[in-house]
Amino acid sequence: MKILLAVDGSPYTQKMLDYVTTHAPLFGPGHDYTAFSAQPALPPQVRAAVGPEESERYGAEEAEAVLAPVCTFLARHGITPARCWQLGPVGRTLAEFAEAGAFDLLVMGSHGHGALGNLVMGSVTTEVLARCRVPVLLIR
Repeated sequence: MKILLAVDGSPYTQKMLDYVTTHAPLFGPGHDYTAFSAQPALPPQVRAAVGPEESERYGAEEAEAVLAPVCTFLARHGITPARCWQLGPVGRTLAEFAEAGAFDLLVMGSHGHGALGNLVMGSVTTEVLARCRVPVLLIR
């Protein structure tokens, strides 16, 4: 199975990773995993001031800060995911990446780093569920 793990470094990301690594019958090392981090673009004024190369570098650094510990954690459990990231609106970028990659399952935490989370689910989660045709497993 081709599984996309949406990660943002939040406590719900860690809960999702704990779930994946403790449910071996469903999530064993035999699957094809990709750890994905959608990074919000810098505000237009900042992008204009620093330039596109610096904006891209910043996104890459932020993504690596999220992906490195995730991949280290998964490796300790026998899972070696591919690493991917993209700049853009987080919910839309995640949903589009999941569909374009023809993933069988998207696994994500129910909340993330959003400034103002919704009471039941995070706003990114709500947007992913509205946009994505790939099956989504939410971990709370």
